[in-house]
Amino acid sequence: MTTSPNQPLDTAATATLTPVRHAVVFDLDGVIVDSLAVMNEAFTHAYAEVVGDGPAPFEEYQRHQGRYFTDIMQIMGLPLEMEEPFVRESYRLAGQVRVFDGIPELLTTLRERGLRLAIATGKAGDRARSLLDVLGLLPHFDHVIGSDEIPHPKPAPDIVRHALALLDVPADRAIMVGDAPTDMASARGAGVATAAAVWATIDREELLACGPDVVLHGPADLLAVCPAVHTR
Repeated sequence: MTTSPNQPLDTAATATLTPVRHAVVFDLDGVIVDSLAVMNEAFTHAYAEVVGDGPAPFEEYQRHQGRYFTDIMQIMGLPLEMEEPFVRESYRLAGQVRVFDGIPELLTTLRERGLRLAIATGKAGDRARSLLDVLGLLPHFDHVIGSDEIPHPKPAPDIVRHALALLDVPADRAIMVGDAPTDMASARGAGVATAAAVWATIDREELLACGPDVVLHGPADLLAVCPAVHTR
């Protein structure tokens, strides 16, 4: 079932119409964790270290969320050398990243219902796994895939397809939860249902204009479209 930007899907009312999902593929930043403040600080530090004085164009950087860092630098015309200090600062500040309210409970319930879970992120894989480990969330996920671990990062479908292969779940039995158009495009290209997480999206209207299959106003909304795997 497809929703429109003006008529979000009532997940609770349509749960009985939803096919059983065996897996959920999540984006990381803006879905599982609120890393905006840390990202801003790391980006500002990297810009000052490599480019020099002047305001760091973080608002423009935000508009490309979901993409791999080096791809964003190329799009923005910024030096690729910014990656090293950005990553260094991101590791240093990882403990300040906040997990969104309701996420630990959501992940626990999904696992109890028999679903397999993966992360498909614009981050590098090692950094994503390290962050989730610091925050105590890594054990919830069967696989965590970074953009440096596939041939073509989002919006290409490679990262979602790779997640499905690792999870051993067909596309029509999975759903992707993301907060950016790049997430929606990657999932659609892989033949996976799309769920728009609007609790922290940078541009809600742009995300909804992608026509996601489900609109989630809070993490718990996902439970309505992810019943227990053994109930068919």
